[in-house]
Amino acid sequence: MTNYYDGSGAAVLPGHTPGADQQLRGTKAARKSLIASTTGQLFEWYEWTAYAVFAPFIAAAMFDNSDPVSALLATFAVFAVGFLMRPLGGIVFGRVADVKGRKFVLIVTMLMMASASLAIGLLPTYESIGIAASALLLLARMTQGFAHGGESATANSYVAEIAPPHRRGMWGSLVFVAIMGGTVTAYAIGGGITAVMSETAVGEWGWRIPFLLGAVFALFILYLRRGMEESQVFDDIVETTGEAEGTAVRRGRGFTPAQLTKAIALVVMMVSGITVAHYTWSSYASTFAITQRGMDSNTAFWAITASQFLALLTLPLWGLLSDRIGRRPVVFIFAIGTIATTIPLKALIDDRFWTLFLASLVAMIFVAAAGSILSAMMSEAFPTRMRTAGIGFAYSLSVAVFGGSAPYLNAMLIERDLGWLVNGYIIGLCVCTIVATLIMKETRAANLHEVGHHDETPRSSR
Repeated sequence: MTNYYDGSGAAVLPGHTPGADQQLRGTKAARKSLIASTTGQLFEWYEWTAYAVFAPFIAAAMFDNSDPVSALLATFAVFAVGFLMRPLGGIVFGRVADVKGRKFVLIVTMLMMASASLAIGLLPTYESIGIAASALLLLARMTQGFAHGGESATANSYVAEIAPPHRRGMWGSLVFVAIMGGTVTAYAIGGGITAVMSETAVGEWGWRIPFLLGAVFALFILYLRRGMEESQVFDDIVETTGEAEGTAVRRGRGFTPAQLTKAIALVVMMVSGITVAHYTWSSYASTFAITQRGMDSNTAFWAITASQFLALLTLPLWGLLSDRIGRRPVVFIFAIGTIATTIPLKALIDDRFWTLFLASLVAMIFVAAAGSILSAMMSEAFPTRMRTAGIGFAYSLSVAVFGGSAPYLNAMLIERDLGWLVNGYIIGLCVCTIVATLIMKETRAANLHEVGHHDETPRSSR
């Protein structure tokens, strides 16, 4: 089928004659929606990462700190539990996004994340209310995880759907720019707080600042998201089939059960190596440098901040490369590079700034390669009528199992002198990424209307 393009480069199906309003939607409105979506993603990942950045201080405030190692492990366990809520949020909100639209979910999840962040910032300590403090922290993280699963799935499908097909990799890379940008922001604020406050003051109340700031940021993001346009790809399915929102989704048309199961399994495998590498270097590396190598906490925060900032600058370049040579070669660059460098990079780290900076920079540049094309690659793996739900389950499940557990596994195994096992785990999952990518089809510049079963194609194009 021949594709036509409007003024923004976005694909228009045969039978669709874009008028002035539709052309405007494909240019200024699409870019405005892109900014609103990715800015919100940055905010959500800032809130999410702030927990990992201040993990040692949260452990002391919210758990019995008579055993510091146990308290730290408990903190990372809560971190992992938040991730376990992500598949549920991905399924629930993914279904809602495929029925009511992407914009609705992106606003609801923003409200939930902001509320949970505010709650964490105001929680009483373990010393004040005992185990109830730990329980309330767990509840807040579960709420964040539930919302985060829906937000991530919806943002990935939304950005891919509003992007020009020949620039889907580059536009989609901005989702991961937001992810890493949120991480960098959290570490920068962490570094700033630890630089101007004493360690005692940070432990008493300074760690709360990032979460309270998050609630303020949310007001601005909600203002931006109110003006977002709905995805044209989603609207085309509704308009051209003459069905109410989500009717086609409820009828289950798109993939057969076998096709859907295969797509989900492949995405889970493909994401596994990417997410374990990402969370090892973004959420645990600073803790490793502080607790295992004796690095000053402020030094560690700034090393991670600087390295991740430089790494995120490469994301659009990786996305553009995938638009030229395909998604699969870029994933292979990540996987092979990570397998080759995991052991020497960890061995490099000591108590000096440059060791953590260099190790994290190299590792995160490889992560950026794969992260840049996740939005495009996952969206191209599922049909529109079940795209967000499919991404929500597969992506959130993989991130929960392999990413959310990464800081906890690193901390636990390294404390037991089993660091080699962690390295083998990361390398093994990168092999899974290679295998899944070899099986998956190359989908560069695919028409999202035609992904999946032929019944996915709107009637007017038949």
